[in-house]
Amino acid sequence: MRTIASDRLLLRPWGEEDADFLLDLESRWDVVRFLGARPTLMNSREDALASIARRCAIDDPIHGIWAITTATDRQLVGNLLLKPIPLSAGEPTGGPTDVEIGWHLHPDVWGHGYATEAAAAVLDDAFDQGLTRVIAVTNPDNRASQAVCRRLGMTRLGRTTRYYDTTNELFEKLAGL
Repeated sequence: MRTIASDRLLLRPWGEEDADFLLDLESRWDVVRFLGARPTLMNSREDALASIARRCAIDDPIHGIWAITTATDRQLVGNLLLKPIPLSAGEPTGGPTDVEIGWHLHPDVWGHGYATEAAAAVLDDAFDQGLTRVIAVTNPDNRASQAVCRRLGMTRLGRTTRYYDTTNELFEKLAGL
């Protein structure tokens, strides 16, 4: 998986050496409470290692799940994903696969603009590689991620139940816009 750089950040593949950070990040309810239809806390270093293995298993020229670090000192600050999004049960299949972008960062770095900067770098990279549309879904109560979507220039399309078997706010960004 490739590394992507921005002015202040470096997005790189996760490694086993990141397990303690990932456990700290995803064992915090304030971080995971908006992740998926049934948020769960990470409970052990073994869970973190298994999660890292799943993140590293994505072998695709565009999609990935990156560890977000600061460019200067390589301090881990969060997670960013760009991958096909799972449809809710009963949704029609067979059309083009939607690709989602998502992020979660450590509370110690909230408010520094890292989510927006990391997502913008991955969007630019994905569009440069030929992707034409990316979506984001947020819990209706997740105002912070909705603000990131707006800063990224994503268009709010309203509420949907099409993904993750739950109700989300849907945003999209098209290449060239």
